[in-house]
Amino acid sequence: MAKNASDKLEARLKAVLDGLADARWAGETPNAGAVLAEAVEQVPFDEHEASLLSGGIPRGHKALTTATAKLAKAGWMVKGRAGWSITDDGLRALVAFPTVDALAEALAEGTPIPADVAVPTAPTGAKKTAKKAPAKRTAKKAAAEPASSEAAAEAPVAPEAEQPVAQPVLEGQPDSVAIAGDFGAALGAEADWEPSLDAVQMGLDAASAQWRRTVDLPAGTYTFKIAIDRSWDENYGAFGHPGGANHELKHDGGPVTIVYDHATKDVAFS
Repeated sequence: MAKNASDKLEARLKAVLDGLADARWAGETPNAGAVLAEAVEQVPFDEHEASLLSGGIPRGHKALTTATAKLAKAGWMVKGRAGWSITDDGLRALVAFPTVDALAEALAEGTPIPADVAVPTAPTGAKKTAKKAPAKRTAKKAAAEPASSEAAAEAPVAPEAEQPVAQPVLEGQPDSVAIAGDFGAALGAEADWEPSLDAVQMGLDAASAQWRRTVDLPAGTYTFKIAIDRSWDENYGAFGHPGGANHELKHDGGPVTIVYDHATKDVAFS
């Protein structure tokens, strides 16, 4: 079992790649939430990792989402609008670097895959396929699960100011809502139009049952859609139409608050 935060993160990255390989053999393209949830199920968060950041996201989930950029940069996986998938080189990497340590070292040092490693045409090894995570399972739910006794004993104690704050549960609301558009990079995201990233998530206002996000943007015209549960499987465009035309924001520059109402599926600006 992984013994520290770095080891656990490396094990989860291996689980992400393994899960994507399983999905490919099954002819599936899972969304980001399902991929990440399965990795966390295999290597659960400890108490510290499960604690929530100011945006309501478990710190371990944010670390894992950020770390998957290494897999994409290596050319081993693709983060697409339709879901995440493993590449041929990703399958070759699992053959060339079959252990967590070997895979982590290859990622860290940029080790090329040996030329004589062929793309497998069927699952390799005796690895048991992990139980597929339900489509609606997310890291938020994983954060509510108790950590193992060993993990809890090893977890560093978070500062008191960063302890989880009880979040209200509102019926009928999704687990997460993202403003995915052409200004993702301006919000600190690794890419535009990528709803799985933490940087583009909105926050739920319990009093109004609306999702809000204040962004500071340069003057210009921007386009975006509302994406539900970190994927494009459910998304809403102009006038709340499912999969509709992009929302358009003509902005003079400075802060603007985007408000999404899941009852109407539409947005407003203030």
